[in-house]
Amino acid sequence: MKALHRVVTRAAGGIALAATISLPVLAQPAVSGPTLDTIRQRGTLICGVNTGLAGFAQPDSQGVWRGFDVDYCRAVAIALFNDPGKVRYVPTTAQNRFTALQSGEVDMLSRNTTWTLSRDTSLGFDFTGINFYDGQGFMVKASTGVKTAKELDGATICVQPGTTTEQNLTDWARANRINFTPVVIERLEEVVQAYVAGRCDAYTTDVSGLAATRSAQPRPAEHTILPDVISKEPLGPLVRHGDQAFADLVRWIHYGLLTAEELGINAGNVQQAVQGDNRPDAQRLVGRTGGLGRMLGVDNAFMVNIISGLGNYGEIFQRNLAPIGLQRGPNALWNQGGLQYPPPFR
Repeated sequence: MKALHRVVTRAAGGIALAATISLPVLAQPAVSGPTLDTIRQRGTLICGVNTGLAGFAQPDSQGVWRGFDVDYCRAVAIALFNDPGKVRYVPTTAQNRFTALQSGEVDMLSRNTTWTLSRDTSLGFDFTGINFYDGQGFMVKASTGVKTAKELDGATICVQPGTTTEQNLTDWARANRINFTPVVIERLEEVVQAYVAGRCDAYTTDVSGLAATRSAQPRPAEHTILPDVISKEPLGPLVRHGDQAFADLVRWIHYGLLTAEELGINAGNVQQAVQGDNRPDAQRLVGRTGGLGRMLGVDNAFMVNIISGLGNYGEIFQRNLAPIGLQRGPNALWNQGGLQYPPPFR
């Protein structure tokens, strides 16, 4: 099949000449891949999450998983099955999360994981975007009177092994000539217990994790997150190398959530946007034009279904992370002073 295109050229004297040429129209390839095919055949997405981190991934009193990372798992299930319940959550530790993904125990990780070169290459993963810009910090008991991290010289510091946190702590201490004694504990629950019990003077992890831990304490005001941020920690979902179709889907769900917030489309008005929002970007987002869902192997209305069920990026952030004291900061949209900047949804 040929498509006709008008090409405008300019002859001497600036006269516009139009010519018609024919170009082949490429057939749209079927969208599939090993992970997508397995998930569809199984009928359930298997998502690796944290063992329990307030605001990000934690079961509630009824055993229902809630949180920012959990909502990204649900978004993928909605795109594939139009059902947020078709997810099985696998709690993973900092040590076993990568093995779980490599081995196929989980289809994806949505588990506050930092994007680094080594993880992106030598471990065989693809990060699908940065859904939370973070940085490493320190928390101490307010009763210590410590105001800055540089006052931790000679302190004992609780840290989890097998994380960027452990390496960052060592690098920072060496650069600033800070002497410290590490208390290295693998499981999150146990490292927090050690800090609360006084086995260490300070606890270090991403600021988001510190905020989550502080919010879960009986008296949060008794714990101080120091102002020092010693690293860049861009967090986001990750999948295995070798299945670009699945990576594309997870990536563009994130960008769709950001685009919805940019356009002011939310859970409360998305159906009205389907009916009457004539902005070209909005029409593409809600599937009225462009056929973008088909390019990802899902229904063209996939973002309508996701936004109806979960809201846009800002709503997901507000619902899960504002209650633990996290502000948008660098996670605000680019046009509101932040770093979240989606590529064009077209």
